[in-house]
Amino acid sequence: MGRTRLRTLRQSGSLKLVFPKRHTQDVEAVLVNTAGGITGGDRFSLDVDIRTGAALTITTQAAERVYRAQPGEVGHVTTRVSVADGASLNWLPQELILFDRCALRRRLEIELAATARLLMVEPVVFGRATMPEILRDVMFQDRIRITRGGRPLYIDGMDLQGDAATHLARPAIADGAGAMASIVVVRPDAERQLKPVRAMLPQTAGATTLADDILVIRQLAPDSFALRRNMIPILELLSNGTLPTSWRL
Repeated sequence: MGRTRLRTLRQSGSLKLVFPKRHTQDVEAVLVNTAGGITGGDRFSLDVDIRTGAALTITTQAAERVYRAQPGEVGHVTTRVSVADGASLNWLPQELILFDRCALRRRLEIELAATARLLMVEPVVFGRATMPEILRDVMFQDRIRITRGGRPLYIDGMDLQGDAATHLARPAIADGAGAMASIVVVRPDAERQLKPVRAMLPQTAGATTLADDILVIRQLAPDSFALRRNMIPILELLSNGTLPTSWRL
């Protein structure tokens, strides 16, 4: 297998991609938002095309922050990734931290070819526990859609409107959790990962297979520290020890 190379790159505005030097066959791209966060009226979009046989890891420099928005203004973040046959994507952004009175609509769409592979994580933090910060008035709409050959493999959505803290405190919803993460694995050995992953999960998490090659993990945690502490060993396992350096800083 040859080394993955960047073919074309076009970027503008405050959203940038940087490429650390790696002594591996794949490419790591780090998303950097030079604006320092997201607020109402911002629009960010990312389109990625991973060609046949290539391997790409996309992560972020740090946790992304969604700040207070002005009345009537909503931020938008849209990501679309296409992964060709024999190619692989590790979509590994760090936490998205919601601040009180934020307003954000976020959409992630990943289209996989028949033999493409995927490791995806999406962690969300509901306010900074150390402040302490309570989300009494937010608007957060999140959509994740993973397809293969145009057919849905995984579709997820979250809508938080108004007093999120009270909503998340309900036992049947989040039982007071301050952070959550979703992990999706699409590859031939996904089912074999189920048993070792379950052995690593806390009581507030669960894992299942949607098919022999699709593993899904959902985790709740009291705060971002606990979430990361439990999540990093799992991501290390699922990434074969190639978790980006930014996750360890």
